[in-house]
Amino acid sequence: MQKPILEELEKKYGDKVEFKVVDVDENQELASKYGIHAVPTLIIQKDGTEVKRFMGVTQGSVLVAELDKLL
Repeated sequence: MQKPILEELEKKYGDKVEFKVVDVDENQELASKYGIHAVPTLIIQKDGTEVKRFMGVTQGSVLVAELDKLL
């Protein structure tokens, strides 16, 4: 359910925001590094530092509001 929302946001933000999707089953080390315990987990980073974390499916409007604050 989260993937189509992220695809729309990628179109909206173009080259302003970099989106990365990680399969935590195939990348358990990365999931552990970021403390991911629930799927989906969305982490917004700015300059390499986590500024916001969402667990569970997050609506596009919530993500847009958060991204717009940071841009």
